[in-house]
Amino acid sequence: AGNFERAAAVATRQSGNLRADRHALADRGDSDASYRHLRETGLQVNIDYPYRFDGRGRTAETDDTDHIRDLIEEVLFTAPGERVNRPNFGSGLLRLVFAPNSDELATATQFLVQGSLQQWLGDLIQVDEVQVIRKLPAEIDIRVVERKPVAWITSNKEISDPFVSDAAFLVDARGVLMRQKKLLPEYLGLPLILGCSSESLEAGKVVESPEAKTALELLRLSTRSFMQTRFQIREIDVSRSYCMLVTDKNHTRVTFGLNDLETQLQRLEQFLVYCDDSKQELETVNLIVQRNIPVTFATPPAAVINDTIDPPVEPRILKAIPVRPGKTAAPSSKAHASSTPIAKVIPVKRQRKD
Repeated sequence: AGNFERAAAVATRQSGNLRADRHALADRGDSDASYRHLRETGLQVNIDYPYRFDGRGRTAETDDTDHIRDLIEEVLFTAPGERVNRPNFGSGLLRLVFAPNSDELATATQFLVQGSLQQWLGDLIQVDEVQVIRKLPAEIDIRVVERKPVAWITSNKEISDPFVSDAAFLVDARGVLMRQKKLLPEYLGLPLILGCSSESLEAGKVVESPEAKTALELLRLSTRSFMQTRFQIREIDVSRSYCMLVTDKNHTRVTFGLNDLETQLQRLEQFLVYCDDSKQELETVNLIVQRNIPVTFATPPAAVINDTIDPPVEPRILKAIPVRPGKTAAPSSKAHASSTPIAKVIPVKRQRKD
């Protein structure tokens, strides 16, 4: 009894620091800020679920992908009312186990799963769709597809870092705009679509401009085996209404038209094969032109290094030396008038006669 009383006294003294979890959703902004702070500082630890100890006797940890999967399982397989301090947490999916396997059950399961994940994990993941497949007589497969971004998009013509810019959005393959919920390393390598100023960009909206749709189509077509390794797009400028200026990882600038992308990619592939065979680096190419395509090649790195180490010999510049002015010489015309020397007159002193 004495131990219980001491524990109660300690709990009473600490009551000012305790807070019921049912009010946690009111402070979601603070929790998101804390979560981002932990992500940026590298202090966040993903505890594996179910809780266990690793080989070193410490709390087992897991990576981001497995951690998200564990959270999804916790939401879907927890019944509302099961947690004491958070009675609304869960999905109620287990209550549908004994329901008849029908189309109505599949539709209800789809809405129930997607709504629960959006409510409880909306700050971590973005659900693209929930697929429910009936397998008679008594089985249902549920597949949760997360929305994966394929690029950054912004209405600005220039942007230094899309991570910290409020004007930049993530966009998936279907053109759905979304804000980043967490800063993942794979977002750093996503291409950037610039100059999409023909429409307003808002999270949850689908892009409708022809330039943005063409840019997404170009990203999809460029993921073929050869193009994905040889031509990796880093930036697409759609600020011009008639073309796209594409820059790859090697700083090659390619101008694409908005129509017939597959034919233009085939021509670009021919140029890249020629560059590989001739050991040259492509600098600029305009694929809008169908014949006599203008193309330039970059200066080889060896030539740039040689020019830096041994610069070309500059022409010798002679310095003009000023001449001091002497006695005034006779005009040249008079000097050449007669080649016979002129006799000098010597004065003779006269003698006095007595």
